Amino acid sequence: MKTDIEIARSIRMKRITEVAAETGIPQDMVEQYGHYMAKVPESLIDEDRMRKHRLILVTAITATKAGIGKTTVSVGLALGLNRIGRKAIVALREPSLGPCFGLKGGAAGGGYAQIMPMDRINLHFTGDFHVVTSAHNMIAAMLDNYLYQHQSEGFALKEILWKRVLDVNDRALRDIVIGLGPRSNGVTRQSGFDITPASELMAILCLSSDMDDMRRRIENITLGITFDDKPFTVKDLGVAGAITVLLKDAIHPNLVQTTEGTPAFVHGGPFANIAHGCNSIIATKMAMTFADYTVTEAGFGADLGAEKFFNIKCRKSGLKPDLTVLVASLRGLKMHGFVPEDKIDDPDPEGLARGFANLDRHIANLQGFGQTVVICFNRYASDTEDEIDMVRRHCAGLGVGFAVNNAYSEGGRGAEELARLVVDTIEHHPSGPVRFTYQDDRSIESKIESVARNIYGAGSVTIGKNTRSKIRKLNEMGLSRFPVCIAKTQYSFSQDSTKYGAPEGFNFSIKDVVVNSGAEMIVAIAGDIIRMPGLPKHPQALNIDIIGGEIEGLS
Repeated sequence: MKTDIEIARSIRMKRITEVAAETGIPQDMVEQYGHYMAKVPESLIDEDRMRKHRLILVTAITATKAGIGKTTVSVGLALGLNRIGRKAIVALREPSLGPCFGLKGGAAGGGYAQIMPMDRINLHFTGDFHVVTSAHNMIAAMLDNYLYQHQSEGFALKEILWKRVLDVNDRALRDIVIGLGPRSNGVTRQSGFDITPASELMAILCLSSDMDDMRRRIENITLGITFDDKPFTVKDLGVAGAITVLLKDAIHPNLVQTTEGTPAFVHGGPFANIAHGCNSIIATKMAMTFADYTVTEAGFGADLGAEKFFNIKCRKSGLKPDLTVLVASLRGLKMHGFVPEDKIDDPDPEGLARGFANLDRHIANLQGFGQTVVICFNRYASDTEDEIDMVRRHCAGLGVGFAVNNAYSEGGRGAEELARLVVDTIEHHPSGPVRFTYQDDRSIESKIESVARNIYGAGSVTIGKNTRSKIRKLNEMGLSRFPVCIAKTQYSFSQDSTKYGAPEGFNFSIKDVVVNSGAEMIVAIAGDIIRMPGLPKHPQALNIDIIGGEIEGLS
């Protein structure tokens, strides 16, 4: 079979103006980035039209290194819906350069269910990631300049919370010392870098309702704590206007297309293991304005992306999915049934049956949010009919809809079964109101414990003495009303990446909390999760090249 990029090159794309016209977007509102990409203003969102719309969330069982295929399913479902006569748009996150050149090689779907132009989307796209990086680091530079220029007046911060960011996996930058050398180089202190998808500005971009709301959130960012225990914010720094100017184009969602010309809004890119893992509210609402069905996804497994989609994105936006699609694969289920990675393509009914525990917990969790759930079985070439039927029977026993997805190899035609199941389920058994895991007035500790116990299956939660002290200060600052965004490994319900399946009764340890007062959430860091990933021994960058004018290695 052809590689993803070979398939992408073989498809003749429509001009983006044609895609916009077919979508119903006025031509004078389309700001083109070449022939095949564009931005459209958030002013086109129509709340009245959205109320007649169907929103579908795509999530997955716990991630494995064998892959699950959630983005491929999201794109494929949109293709399938259009093939059966429903007007559908897919709304996704933007890929990050870090994983593209580190682990993945690309994050735009796969096979005949991709968003295009896949090479440009996976690389610099319309520049949103670079804008967020620049704006974030502009705040850092302004803060360090403020400290330097005002130190003679006795100004200093007891604690500085704002790091820098970079959209590259670079472990050497996790902890650094800045201001070394002559005194004119600034105040010497310890600092560090996070990856751009973990930036609070990325979260703000994705959670803002419009430009004014984004400006308000930027002003509220807490940069540090004064010696009288008061927050020092971007508003105090006096640069909220300048940072908003840098982000003024990035807030507009990006319009591209799928392998079959279906419109796609791709906007924002927070990771779900270290941030809230959802594309922008603006992009989701834009898609809902111009289609009858919007397919959107939440990052990694449902314990991460979907939990944050409901408890953060839905809470802040008022969005409510009509259905949730949970993606599973034989490979993923077998790995969660403790089958060795080099054996997952071999028939193993016992290992597959053990993996059902992971699937079942995700189903129960999603139903706990008030969701009607259907299972999308993402088919791989090595899958056997007997084992597929085994998963089908298991889902039938749970009373949960089941459909096989072949969109990777067949495009929209391979997703028609899933599309019909989705439409029929929404028409006859739609989801109810969203039920949150916790209420706003609960304490930060209580919110963390609710997620850890009720979603992850933890038996106890440990919060260190220093972290409890930080939480106490956040409570005193009036920030306990914010939802929590737990950063943990994507490979397990627990904080231990080696614990596959559905572990329960374990201790869940919180080692730190990070205030995102502009994004209006509290990030709780669990276990050994790191907000600046490192590169593997053989990064994907070793396979990426340009040969004869064509990019290779973006798989």
